[in-house]
Amino acid sequence: MTLRIMSAVLLALCLGACVNSTKELASDAAMKPRDKKLLANAPYQKVLPPEMYQRHIVDYTGAQKPGTIVVDTDKKFLYFVEDGGKAIRYGVTVGEEGLAFKGEAKVGRKTEWPTWTPTPEIKERIAGVPNFVGPGPHNPMGARALYLYQGNKDTLFRIHGTNQPEYIGQAISSGCIRMLNEDVIDLYNRVPQGTEVVVL
Repeated sequence: MTLRIMSAVLLALCLGACVNSTKELASDAAMKPRDKKLLANAPYQKVLPPEMYQRHIVDYTGAQKPGTIVVDTDKKFLYFVEDGGKAIRYGVTVGEEGLAFKGEAKVGRKTEWPTWTPTPEIKERIAGVPNFVGPGPHNPMGARALYLYQGNKDTLFRIHGTNQPEYIGQAISSGCIRMLNEDVIDLYNRVPQGTEVVVL
């Protein structure tokens, strides 16, 4: 082994040691009977994202206090900050360049199995979008939605589930933060209305 290769291997091992990460197995404990029934018959292919985008418990050194949601749009991660310098890290789909929300907001409303009414901007950008989609696993909003507000104003950005799990870890949405339905149910049960959200 050459000196250059040995140096690269040592550097990779050192960098890996800086991040303590434990995969958290997805539990259905947070799911209600309706969730289990609807997701069992979901009309989309059930795929898991790459392991790095699956739910993990990680070390967290950011300045945000426990109970805060932090979204890193560059890395496609959402963190729920916990006590003791830890966070639950979920993989997400984020908005395309120029469409993503950035800044601070609060969870102004929470909904289980939301409906979807596309905005005029979405209908202009994407041909054939219906005017309204009812609740269910076929809905692009998925199993849960957290509505982001600034003051009393709805920003029209959401953290929600998805009917396209294959895109977790990519930047293709119309600006919202998409999560696996199992993950958004887990997050939904952890955060009350009024939770602070920071989108980097």
